[in-house]
Amino acid sequence: MSFIAGAGITNVDLLYQNMPRIPDVGEEVYTDRFSMQLGGGLPATLINLGRLGVPAKIATELGDDLFSRFAKAQFENANVRPLNLYRGSGIPVNITSAIILDHDRSFITYGKSDMQPDDEAKEAFYQMATGAKLCLMSPGGFLDVYRKLKAEGTVLVLDMGWDDELSFEKYADELALADIYTPNRKEVLRLTGCSDPLDAANALKKYFDRVVVKVDKDGCIGIDQSGAFFCKSLERFQNVDSTGAGDAFLAGLCYGLFHERPLRECIAFGNVTGGKAVTAVGALSAYVTEGELLDLAKEARITAL
Repeated sequence: MSFIAGAGITNVDLLYQNMPRIPDVGEEVYTDRFSMQLGGGLPATLINLGRLGVPAKIATELGDDLFSRFAKAQFENANVRPLNLYRGSGIPVNITSAIILDHDRSFITYGKSDMQPDDEAKEAFYQMATGAKLCLMSPGGFLDVYRKLKAEGTVLVLDMGWDDELSFEKYADELALADIYTPNRKEVLRLTGCSDPLDAANALKKYFDRVVVKVDKDGCIGIDQSGAFFCKSLERFQNVDSTGAGDAFLAGLCYGLFHERPLRECIAFGNVTGGKAVTAVGALSAYVTEGELLDLAKEARITAL
């Protein structure tokens, strides 16, 4: 059976909502709204894909602690098969406490920015991902695995996130391997040195046959064999919390790629899943079913640029 694979750190979010203020040193503040859920990143994208009926697998690090057990259950409930790469005795997942006020928020995170896989972990990920129709790429230690998967016909989708040193030179290997790259406005302007997102999208044509540039809340620029176009965000979605919006967009886009839809439809799917994600607090609180996705994507407004 075809599936989508990826490797990345698992994030668990502890969300304290309705906070009247951030407590000062020595103070304690109570709230009546709390939830624990998986946070953003590659795991969130795969969970959203699992919710859309796409078979998904993730190589990650999980321990015997309560947060890792919670994460494992969340993966399995969303039909995402986790492969544990962790061989230590500590807590390998990232844990973020988010204090959420009406117009601001504050975070404390335990963990690390990425995995540093050894040869055994790389081989385990490769064996898991062999046969994947798509593989989600992220910067880190799995480049050799991505190369082998690409040679075997797997489509590689790259979502790097922000880096103050973002450049073609620093990420030459990742950009050369990727079939699809999904930067947002800030990322693509830094990468290309352009001041306009459309100019930046055109600059990416040198590297990619299909170009995707997210223009934040406005929508997404795409370039395919027919030229450049813009897919506007759906107005029905009201932004409550943008956490996980990019991860959800990527899930919709990959849903379309998995089903071999044209790029315009893939981006429309991404706008639906990303738009829905911002309507509730947390990276995975709000989502659409496959039927809702297909129905809402019909509202997409796509114009030539």
